[in-house]
Amino acid sequence: MAFRSRRFEPVPPSERRRRSRRAARLLVRHDSGVLLFRDTDPGVPGATWWTTPGGGVDAGETWFEAALRELREETGFVCPSDGLIGPIAERRVVHGYSDQITEQHELFFEVWISDSQRSAGISTDGFTEGERLTLVEHRWVTVDDLPGLTVWPSNLARLLERGDVPMLQLGSVEESTVPVSDSGATPRGC
Repeated sequence: MAFRSRRFEPVPPSERRRRSRRAARLLVRHDSGVLLFRDTDPGVPGATWWTTPGGGVDAGETWFEAALRELREETGFVCPSDGLIGPIAERRVVHGYSDQITEQHELFFEVWISDSQRSAGISTDGFTEGERLTLVEHRWVTVDDLPGLTVWPSNLARLLERGDVPMLQLGSVEESTVPVSDSGATPRGC
């Protein structure tokens, strides 16, 4: 079953399918704000977190091409190729959900949008069926807003304040609603 055709039905932790993919993530910036989407796991009612736009790198696609496509699909913003900055960070992440475990090699890119783009608003017309189900809200936030939110990546503030560092190595982390290693743990979310 393809990643994009999940059924979002909870299964016992030991029976969750494992998926691996490469994913391009985006820091969509305007003034002091960054765009985040509130994501959910339908198999864990009430579990929510905020995440950056982005998604899987399709077959035959470069990381850069995937970042530009994901930007267009998830926000409606079109960016010329010379407007995309990066990659600015790299990490490996494991996400444990109620129905699957996703292992991702992620590269982060940054794009600054204009006042007119921000005024035009976000278009989610390019969302997949799964994204329409799980991504329930979007919001512009500042670094000062982050301490009150559950955010994936959890070190988003570090990315936003990286300064002149050309490429951050963020290591390997787990961000899960149903932890991968401890099936009895309480789901995380806000």
